[in-house]
Amino acid sequence: MTLSGRVALVTGASQGIGRACALKLAASGAAVAVAARGQEKLAQLVKEIGGSGGKAFAFPLDVADEEQIKTTFKSAISQLGKIDILVNNAGITRDQLLMRMKRADWDSVLNTNLTSAYLCTQQAIGSMLKQRWGRIINVTSVFGQMGQAGQANYAASKAGLIGLTMAIAREVGSRSITCNAVAPGFIETAMTSGFSEEFKQNALKAIPLGRVGTPEDVANAVAFLASDEASYITGHVLSINGGMLMG
Repeated sequence: MTLSGRVALVTGASQGIGRACALKLAASGAAVAVAARGQEKLAQLVKEIGGSGGKAFAFPLDVADEEQIKTTFKSAISQLGKIDILVNNAGITRDQLLMRMKRADWDSVLNTNLTSAYLCTQQAIGSMLKQRWGRIINVTSVFGQMGQAGQANYAASKAGLIGLTMAIAREVGSRSITCNAVAPGFIETAMTSGFSEEFKQNALKAIPLGRVGTPEDVANAVAFLASDEASYITGHVLSINGGMLMG
């Protein structure tokens, strides 16, 4: 499974799942544009990929800013020539019970997790249409499939990503462009590290495989969906949750 000659752009690439995706795509042969707010972490990631013989380029980006998205994608395409693979991974949480949730926290999560994916895809799609090949991979969540108390904003944004994925898949399939989503379950990242021990133990009881997932578990699936081996898969949501949700 090789991605040699392909150019990928990963949002939210400075840590967690995004970082693992960038490393895996680079190891598979793709040149990778890594985009996130954390410039220092991006620089370290570029250095790590380069040290392993890969190619990576850092692009500071806050996906909540539409103008930054437009500028970043123009710069990436200008510098790298094209974008073959887009991984919409950037995401945040602002957890609170619905009755206490502030409108600002609702808007912030929807803008970062869902609207940014629409905007990033819109900027990348021209390059893919031109070459009649592309892979769009949206990182959703098991909670976008089953909901989660205290995460109405997050669950809504991730469920919206699933609908967006299917709509895009139907729009661009005739041009050999696929659009799929991965739905991670409980993955050990900086975002989940703040959860209480009680929450983690309860989560483990709901996972038939009996372990928490790793960012690499997700990255492996993303690399597969980005490859030619997945050319007949589109509009699909690939669950990576250890059996936490089935069906």
